[in-house]
Amino acid sequence: MPFYIYILYSVTSDKYYVGSTGDLEVRLDQHNNGRNKSTKHGVPWIIKYTETFVLQVDAIKRENEIKKKKSRKYIEWLIGSVG
Repeated sequence: MPFYIYILYSVTSDKYYVGSTGDLEVRLDQHNNGRNKSTKHGVPWIIKYTETFVLQVDAIKRENEIKKKKSRKYIEWLIGSVG
């Protein structure tokens, strides 16, 4: 089973959210149905970027790397690098 890091974007709040999961569809549904305290005010959220990993520990490590940068500019660069 693959694991993912994802970056969501909310037009409503003009914010990004970085997370990791084993099921992107279910997790996006949870964000858009108010099941996550930190994202319930930004609905609707859209997936702007993903990376896939074999191991959950690697996905969590990458998620933390992105979050530690605390940089919107870096997140937008990542999203733009997909083409």
